This record gives sequence, structure tokens and C-alpha cells, in this order.
Amino acid sequence: MHPIPLGPASLALTYQPHSQFLLVAGPCVIESLDLCLTIAGRVKELTAQLGGPLVIPYVFKASFDKANRSSAKSHRGVAIEKGLEILATVGKQMGIPVTTDIHESDQAAEVAQAVDILQIPAFLCRQTDLLVAAGKTGKPVNIKKGQFMAPWEMANAVEKVASTGNANILLTERGTFFGYNRLVNDFTAIPQMQALGKGTPTLMDATHSTQLPGGLGHATAGQRQYVPLLARAATAAGINGLFVEVHPDPDRSPSDAATILNIKDLPQLLEECLAIRTALRH
Repeated sequence: MHPIPLGPASLALTYQPHSQFLLVAGPCVIESLDLCLTIAGRVKELTAQLGGPLVIPYVFKASFDKANRSSAKSHRGVAIEKGLEILATVGKQMGIPVTTDIHESDQAAEVAQAVDILQIPAFLCRQTDLLVAAGKTGKPVNIKKGQFMAPWEMANAVEKVASTGNANILLTERGTFFGYNRLVNDFTAIPQMQALGKGTPTLMDATHSTQLPGGLGHATAGQRQYVPLLARAATAAGINGLFVEVHPDPDRSPSDAATILNIKDLPQLLEECLAIRTALRH
């Protein structure tokens, strides 16, 4: 697994998958600049207390558009122009890398001007044009594994991005469909995806993995109480980092309210995961 540049040259931040535990965290959807700055500030302070970027490199995440929603009436987010302005401001003011997801290939170049990592949503991980467009930006690309995909099938997604000459690829596990309105996690998927290509860093999306897709009929339900369990289990299985959506008042989040972790619970979760990593290394 080769080092991956996480931010602009001015940050000089490079992720070392073997030795560092990457944290991608933020709200599900952009609500306001103030909320994004508040969340980013709290998480940055927490990671500094736990060893700083040499131990836990931190990437702020928020979506400007939630295109894959259960209902046409579901909250989508802010316009792309406003969203990218907010993301760029967070990155500049906080001095941290930022990431967001793209849904169409013609968004890639524009979004790459404002963020440091492009994220491919799980439902779109087979979209060739989208993956190639993301790869051509030269920015690191985080591909979320489709809920309908076997881990070894993600080799094709990795190859599509790598075909552009861009080797800065991450994968994110986020559960697999199991019957109606249910996701399960197979932790053997972690080493299987890590073995793809020349070694692909693999993260665990501990919040979306607790989803009950379409469980409310008009929206996705979830089981937030299992976020810590899944994060700890994935850490024990050798994951290279965590993807966790956090919010100071999860139940009031306009998107994925049932799965988002309360930001006050993040310190204990990270401390537990770091303790597991230390125990494994010893």
C-alpha cells in the first residue's frame, strides 16, 4: 500500500496506510457553513488529542447533494456551487483535507477544484464514466463498495480508476444487502479488498453499515447503536481507517438521522479503536 496525498501541497499531508488510522468524518449532508465548521473543529481537536495527523489523519466529509434517496421528497442538500464554496472554506479555515461525493461524470473536474478526495457513492461504484472521470482529475478517489457487490468484484472499480494512471485509490466497506431492508457486514471482505491492485487501503463505513435501506418506506431506517460494535470489529479485522458520519444532534439531521453517530460519542469510539490496533500490533 503506497502513501496517498490527502491534501494540497500546502498541507504536506500524506496518508501512510500501514501505520496511520485514517478518519473520514462529518455530517451526512451540508446544512450550513457554521455547522460544518463546528463539526470539523471538534473532530480536528479530538484527533490532535489522540496523537495528531501522524496517528489519525483527518478528512472532513459532507455531501452537497444526496442523489440516491429513497423518495423524491427526501432532502437533497444545497446547490453544487454553494456546497463547494462551503467545503473549500472548511478546508482552508481548518487546514484539513475535505471530501465529498460526485454522482455524474461531468461533476468530477469542478468538484476536484474544491476538495482533496473524490468519493464515489456505493450505488454508483460500477459507473465506468464516473470512475474514469474521477481518476482523470488526479485526486485520490474513495470508492464505496456497492451493497450489491462481492468484495472481489471491486477489482473492476479499482482497475477503472487506475486505467487513468491514478493510483491513489481507497475503498470503503459499507455492508451488503441481506434480504429486505437489511445490511450485513462480512469482515473477510476487508483483507480481500486490501489485496486488490497493488494493495488498496480499505476503510470501514460504520454508520451507513447500520442502515435498514428503505426501512421506513419513504426513507431509510437504521440502528445507530451498532456503530461502535461495527467499528471495533472492523478495526480488529485490520481496517485502514474509519468513515463515520457525526452530528451534534443526529435526530435533527435532514439525512440519515437514524444512523449518524452523536459527535459526543466519537472520542470513546476512537480511543477504543486505537486500543484495539495497539493490542494487535503487540
